[in-house]
Amino acid sequence: MNRPPNGPGSPAIVKSADRVLDVLELLAERGREMSHAELAAALAIPKSSLSHLLRNLAARGYLQLAAGRGYTLGSAVGALARRREQTFDLVALARAIVDRVRDDTHETAGLNVLRDDWTEVIYSATGTRPLLYTMRVGDRAPLYATSSGKAILAHLPAARREAYLARVRFEAITPHTLASVAELAAQLAAVRAEGCGYSYQEFSVGIVGMAAPVLNSAGEPVAAINVATPSVRFDSAARARIGATLKRAVAQLARELESGGLPEREAAA
Repeated sequence: MNRPPNGPGSPAIVKSADRVLDVLELLAERGREMSHAELAAALAIPKSSLSHLLRNLAARGYLQLAAGRGYTLGSAVGALARRREQTFDLVALARAIVDRVRDDTHETAGLNVLRDDWTEVIYSATGTRPLLYTMRVGDRAPLYATSSGKAILAHLPAARREAYLARVRFEAITPHTLASVAELAAQLAAVRAEGCGYSYQEFSVGIVGMAAPVLNSAGEPVAAINVATPSVRFDSAARARIGATLKRAVAQLARELESGGLPEREAAA
């Protein structure tokens, strides 16, 4: 196990997080199931404290209780590694396409994927005009407040979409942020009809977002490509131009994925 140094001048360590990593690293190193008592002894963790960690990790799928009643690494560990690889694959396929969207619109463009109830930027190309919006890789935003979130949410399987609408709680990020399920549901229906989602200053004041979903062969969203435009430049002509650019881009990326790029299970991330 690669434990960081713990002493004067060393980075601060959160004990509970350190213990979680110790458990995962030890099980990976041993390559076999280990009992509660074995883990406690090997890691010098009190059994009562370890019990809470093991229950939490098992509930999240990072551990599983084997037939012999010992613990092994769970499926979530492999899924996390596969998600990382798939993200890299998706970015590699999409980079030139997103760059072309930026070049055609002169506005900042991004590639976004679903992460629980959020969208996450995994690639962005910054616009070329003096007044622009910047998207950073790793930025997350709630689905209801962004164009990419709505584009993805609108094309999720109906059961997943309805489950989200049943649990969503709206935060007034800006004075323009949606505040009701009925309004969001109406917008999602419009997204499915038109093919693009919009965020009119709902996440950032002064910025209009427009996005189209990248769909796999089953019609489920793998990602979304969005364009962020300062509201002073967004009019009916810009809407038509950006919409056409986005639809060409997502169609091209979908073809690349279907021809052997990213496994379709990314859509369920």
